[in-house]
Amino acid sequence: MNTIIGLQKAIDYIEENLTEKIDYEAVAAQAYASSYHFQRVFSILCGFTLGEYIRGRRLSLAGAELAATDAKVIDVAMKYGYESPDSFAKAFQKFHGILPSKARNNGSHLKSMSRLVLKISLEGGMSMDYRIETKAKMTLLGYKRRFEGTPYDDLRYDQEKNMFMSTRACQWMLKGITNDKLSQYCVLTNMDDAGYDFYVAAAVGEYELENLYNSSVTGIDFMEKFEFEQIVIPERTYVVFETKKQHMPIPEYFDIRRQIAAEWFSNAEYQIADAPELAVYHWGIVGGFKERSIEIWIPIEKK
Repeated sequence: MNTIIGLQKAIDYIEENLTEKIDYEAVAAQAYASSYHFQRVFSILCGFTLGEYIRGRRLSLAGAELAATDAKVIDVAMKYGYESPDSFAKAFQKFHGILPSKARNNGSHLKSMSRLVLKISLEGGMSMDYRIETKAKMTLLGYKRRFEGTPYDDLRYDQEKNMFMSTRACQWMLKGITNDKLSQYCVLTNMDDAGYDFYVAAAVGEYELENLYNSSVTGIDFMEKFEFEQIVIPERTYVVFETKKQHMPIPEYFDIRRQIAAEWFSNAEYQIADAPELAVYHWGIVGGFKERSIEIWIPIEKK
């Protein structure tokens, strides 16, 4: 219940300060959590980032105010945190589809993002198998794309699908380099209001990395040709969940991740740490395609 009360307090704090500068640390403090943990859980549960919610609420109120009053556009822009009429006009048009100057026109359509209200319902009762492990430092080799949106929305699914389908050569190259032919690492990091970095990677040894950098040995600069990067994952404690073995575990992976945010973290003494999150895709065909599964590694720290 403390988590529910804390989250509602954070939302109330945002609403009370929409015309003021909002500090994410202060918002998260209302929910008794770190800023990073709060933003991650918020985006997973709501389907949009904390910044998108604040921006949407401000522009909703700005639109309603322009439509109902004689307030000047520049005054409304300043009131809701925009430093110039131009930046306000761009944001307003992107959100509402019209310029602020058109908001008073008869028949103009405005968009509204409603205030979040938490409804307490009796949920849970489902068992969640997990383990807490400290993983040693790892060096992965992979390639990345900058994804838009939040890590567990429909946009992520489409972007990931397109990335996998358009990078077959990179995937086969990684499989040829790594000793673990049956596992593929997906790394989610550098998350902010604009999106996040998504890596497809494999665990490789020092010898393989050295030769990839040494074009005189291979005759090809693989790092440049395939846009490969080293991804160093420091030693860290994770809570690990796993999907059932099945032909296509990705939908369950998304469901489990939302359930973790809604239920596991609400009762545990841990919070999400500011570190990369990993999904280990066991994509090999040993045992057949029905034996596929995904491990979810979430970096954690004590509250």
